[in-house]
Amino acid sequence: MKIKINPPFIKLEQFLKFAGITETGGQAKQLILNEQVFLNNEICVQRGKKLYENDVIKVFGLPYEYKCIF
Repeated sequence: MKIKINPPFIKLEQFLKFAGITETGGQAKQLILNEQVFLNNEICVQRGKKLYENDVIKVFGLPYEYKCIF
């Protein structure tokens, strides 16, 4: 699933909320700290990790691709 967002980057925690994967920042934080979030096929435990266009985030086995729109 491609998630299109206007800014050139977004933080991982914000992306999880924006994409509807989690409802709150607390839920996003727990997913990340529990090593359930993959960024470009690697576990990512940095909540503030900046995502850039074409980064692929995988949660619960589902891939989400970050797309920037201008």
